[in-house]
Parts: sequence; C-alpha cells; structure tokens
Amino acid sequence: MTSPGRTERLVLPGVLTAEQAARTVAGILATQREDGAIPWFRGHHLDPWDHTEAAMALDAAGEHERAEAAYHWLARHQNPDGSWYAAYADGDAAAPTDRGRETNFCAYIAVGVWHHFLSTGDETFLDHMWPAVYAAIEYVVELQQPGGEIGWKREDDGTPVNDALLTGSSSVYQALRCALALAEQREEPQPDWELAVGRLGHAIRSHPERFLDKARYSMDWYYPILGGALRGEAARNRIDADWEQFVVPGLGVRCVLPNPWVTGGESAELALALWAMGESERAVQILKWMQHLRAEDGMYWTGYVFDDDAIWPRELTSWTAGSLLLAVAALGGDEATTSVFGGERLPTGLDPDCCR
Repeated sequence: MTSPGRTERLVLPGVLTAEQAARTVAGILATQREDGAIPWFRGHHLDPWDHTEAAMALDAAGEHERAEAAYHWLARHQNPDGSWYAAYADGDAAAPTDRGRETNFCAYIAVGVWHHFLSTGDETFLDHMWPAVYAAIEYVVELQQPGGEIGWKREDDGTPVNDALLTGSSSVYQALRCALALAEQREEPQPDWELAVGRLGHAIRSHPERFLDKARYSMDWYYPILGGALRGEAARNRIDADWEQFVVPGLGVRCVLPNPWVTGGESAELALALWAMGESERAVQILKWMQHLRAEDGMYWTGYVFDDDAIWPRELTSWTAGSLLLAVAALGGDEATTSVFGGERLPTGLDPDCCR
C-alpha cells in the first residue's frame, strides 16, 4: 500500500487522513493493470477520460511512475487519426467495446500530460507524449462547429456527429488551454488552437442555444466552471441558481433530475468547481457529505439512491476515487492540480472577434 508519508498533501480534516488517502491510492493502483491501463474496476471497461482522471490522481499522490505508465498506455493505443475509442475491454488485447470516438475523451490527454509535467518537470516524458497530444487536439479541433462549439464525436465509420454537449465542450475547453500550455513549453506556437479556444469559450459563456439541452444533468450545471470558461460573478450566479435542485444536504450531488440518486463523481467534481471559483468552504462541505460512499477498502461507491437507502450501482470506480483525490489535492494547494483546474496561468486563446 502507498505510504501515508506520500499522501500527506491529501489530508483534509473530515474527509481524508493520510492513512485513508493512502488506502484510496492503493485501491486505484490495485485497479491499474500492469500495462498501465486503469479500467473503471477490474473486469469492467476503460474509457480514455476516466483513465486519465485516475492517472492524475496518482500523480497528486506522488505515484509518478504509475501515472506515466497510464499515459504511455494511451500513446500505444491511439488511433491513426489521433483519437481513441470510447471504451476498451479490461484484458490483454484491450479490444474496443464502443468504437465511437468522443471529442472530450480524446482531448483530455492534454490535461493529464500537462498535469504530469507540472508534477515531475520531466521533459523527456513531454517529448515522448507531445505527438499523441498534438494528434488528439488536431482530431478534436476538426470537429469544431461554425459557432465555436465542439461536435461531440465521430461514429465508427468516421461520420461526424456535429451536435455539441455543454459538458463535453467545457472539458475540451480546459484541454485546449492545457494543450496550448504544452505548446508554449515546447516553443511550438499553435495559432489555430488559440483561435479554437477563444471561439469555444465564447460559445460556452454566451450561446447556450448552440448546445443540446441536457439541463437535467448536474454536469451541465457546473462543468462550464470546472472547465474554466466561467469565473467570477457569472460562475456564482450559475451555481446559486440551481443549487437547491442538484445538492442534497448531507448526501452530495444528484446526477440527473428528478432522480433521487447522488453520485460520488459529480459530488467531487462540484467540490473542485467550487474551489476553482473561490468557494472552498462549500467545497469541503460537499466532500464531507460524500463520505457515506466510502467503502472499507478506501474506494468509493459510484452512487446512492436515497429514496431506497441503497448503494447503486454496486461498483467501486477508479474515477470516483480519482476525482475525490483531485478535489482534495486542489484544496490542499498541490501546484500541478491547482494549475490545471484553477486555470489562472493557462493560456486563454484569442478573442474570436480579433480575426473578423
């Protein structure tokens, strides 16, 4: 098990002790395959976004070698067009089980690679991963629509799905900014990416009509903040407007209205979004509430149906544990985590009006 001494940065009173954090990290490590892949849980599938989220949690816990192995897995399994499939089986062959290629899944490698570089300062790693990041971002930018939003995927046959999801596009916004940070570090300017970031940020902030209506889902509520497109008064107004709909005091955050179901991943992500907008006290409260989802082995149940007093589904997911650790790391001031989720030092791209 990970030494508690390595997880002192992940201590948060009422949420995690060093020993508890070490147990959670050990749970993610036990889920990770020897080849670096991190499925949801052993025997279940892997998706590239949640795989990366868990890898970032490993870096936050000081497990840099295992995090690096996760990124090398991505590099080895990237498709020729720069994408990854939406899901892979947990097995030696890593056979795809969903051949859709979702843009937010593909872009998130940039967040993870930048986070790992900030955690380690490893230029050799950056050199190795840059071609994978570059190809992934090029794949994603090709699906940007005239209004700035990002089409959410390509089908297996290459057909683009141009409809855009606010949650996915908000995640892509964060990823594009991290990709620009990587490009700056390498002194390889990417003006097309700069314009793509500016156009996407404008769409998220000012044109909700350009995205499919998924307002029932809590992720659409907080992701414009988590992804960094909204800050300040706009962020506070957005959170306050739907707080009572989505937040269940003492339990956490609903996944989707009107279902009586709170989920650990959404709760931890909301806490991270609250921290990013300067609401640390509310963030800590959310994390304290979600502790009823913690299992004896240090992992976290995906969700809880409070009308039935039932854990559902009966699965302990690596990404739920990972999102909790990242929220705690941000609240504790971990530099790499605060940089990628706070966003103050990330490039902001170009004003879309500048090139008209």
